Amino acid sequence: MRNRRLIALLIACVAVAASLLISTQLSSAKNEAAGKGNGKHDPDTPPPIYNPYPPGILPSDLDSEIARVIREVDNVEAEALAQLRALPPPTLTGQPPILAHTGQRANVLLGKVLNFDKNMSPFATRAFAFCHMPYVGFSGPIPSVNLTMVAYPGSVRFRAGKRTAQRYTYAPEFPVLNHNDTQAAFFGGNFWDSRATGYLLGSPDAHQAQGPPVDTQEHALPDTACIAFRLESASYKSFFETIWGDELDIKFPHDTEEICETPGGASVFGTDTMPIKLSPSDRARANDVYDHWAQSLDQYEASPDVSAYSSKFDAFLANAATLTADEMAGYKLFRGKANCNSCHLDGRSTAPTPPPPYGELPNSEDTGAEASTRPTFTCFGSSNLGLPLNPRDAIFYQNKPDSFGFTANPFGFGFRDLGLGTFLRSGPGSWPNPNDTWTPFAPTSDGQMQTSTARNVAMTPPQCPTTEAPGPYFQKEFFHNGYIKSLKQLVHFYNTRDVYPFDVTSGHCPSGTIEKVNCWPRPEVKNNEDMTIGKLGLSETEENQIVAFLQTLTDGFTTPYPDINKFTGVCARGGSAATQGNEVLIPTPPLPPCASAICDVAPLPTMPIP
Repeated sequence: MRNRRLIALLIACVAVAASLLISTQLSSAKNEAAGKGNGKHDPDTPPPIYNPYPPGILPSDLDSEIARVIREVDNVEAEALAQLRALPPPTLTGQPPILAHTGQRANVLLGKVLNFDKNMSPFATRAFAFCHMPYVGFSGPIPSVNLTMVAYPGSVRFRAGKRTAQRYTYAPEFPVLNHNDTQAAFFGGNFWDSRATGYLLGSPDAHQAQGPPVDTQEHALPDTACIAFRLESASYKSFFETIWGDELDIKFPHDTEEICETPGGASVFGTDTMPIKLSPSDRARANDVYDHWAQSLDQYEASPDVSAYSSKFDAFLANAATLTADEMAGYKLFRGKANCNSCHLDGRSTAPTPPPPYGELPNSEDTGAEASTRPTFTCFGSSNLGLPLNPRDAIFYQNKPDSFGFTANPFGFGFRDLGLGTFLRSGPGSWPNPNDTWTPFAPTSDGQMQTSTARNVAMTPPQCPTTEAPGPYFQKEFFHNGYIKSLKQLVHFYNTRDVYPFDVTSGHCPSGTIEKVNCWPRPEVKNNEDMTIGKLGLSETEENQIVAFLQTLTDGFTTPYPDINKFTGVCARGGSAATQGNEVLIPTPPLPPCASAICDVAPLPTMPIP
């Protein structure tokens, strides 16, 4: 008995010592980062700005634009809280227990509040919505970021990710990721690389919501339990407890706030992904809270508040609207000659004429009836479209440690985005693969990115009625690396990638050519390139007609789209949609080989990636 007591006492002493060590290290790290002597985070004095970028990567208006979006986020959060408080409380009844009457709406509004709460970040400066605002289909809301650095600056200014902010709209429609052996392809998941598989929650969208809070480049919380800890003091705590039955009285250690105010990736944590030391039962409860938090966000995104099916095209399918001549011509091209419908499914078949000697590819038209009255305009698969490396992407420059000792991309320009292939190998910058039977498919998945829905690809604020120059337009970015800056360019790329190919990198097109017009630099990843596009034979008029059709997929035609009017920034004007963004092109530096940590991981790519 005495030995047991001694062992228990020894364990307790070790735990206390470990807690004190972490607390001391955190204080030391924060003192160094903030230049203070008390070890406490002063919310009015953010840590030093991380700026490893050469001139011209960060837009000149970044600080003012960050402040603008934060004001807009606060505005929508206040609106959502008011809506939640005005809702009659649901009644828990039935077997199984159901929150009757207003339970569904309460969960949707809770998800909306969670989405716009910037306290769910170390310095209370970043909400989910910061990178995903309603007026652009819940994608990137800062035109100058879309034009330049591609990824959005997270809690630690200016750490940034490596890809564009995907739209929330219709993301809940994606199924759990699985490999279809018959088709020899993956379908489902969320994120560009499909790493949010949904393998535990049954919803890739809910799984996706669990990523940004602890992503070192986004919210950057160091522990998922920080979400439960911050919910303890949230003004909507009682609503969360009512909806989920979670009593938020977890016994958190005394240093929890200090830990949660230290960004993820800080050297003080080492490899510890659970620096908040909870009892097994409290850790399980914090995990339940994290799951429920993500599920409420998923319900908001699945609701008509976000995924509305209220576009002109939906009205057309219901015989409640008529497409213009150009829109109808674009629709016929979309599901015929342009072959778009092969991946962005509209519920009908795709009917390009077969290649010679059987026909003149492509010049046909599908005349079949609609098979779906709410098509998602995606096949839920992935594809490598052969996009050039974008040297403006902020990730390439983050090869130096910040004030917390964290380096986002030690490979610099040796980084290559293999997308799904990297995830299947559990590679750097992705998540662990939960299914080792998928790993052998990595070589045939290298370079592949998720086929996003075409719905809301053209959504902009009302005062900036288009994505296209000369405008007034809202500057967006398209595809995973933001290389394309207008829908005109997007369609032209699909049409002419293989008509104007050059073995150069971006910024080095030959004299007499114009990049994105009659010069397409070589792909970042050539492996598994989709060859069903690239030489479609569309005229310029036909390209413009497809753009006109894509604009009919914008929600808000039949009913007003919620919060579409929240944009308080400035529209862009002038220029040409064909060369939009070319004024900020920069030459790609000489590229080192693909880093061995990415391209030399078994199973190796089917052919070397330079």
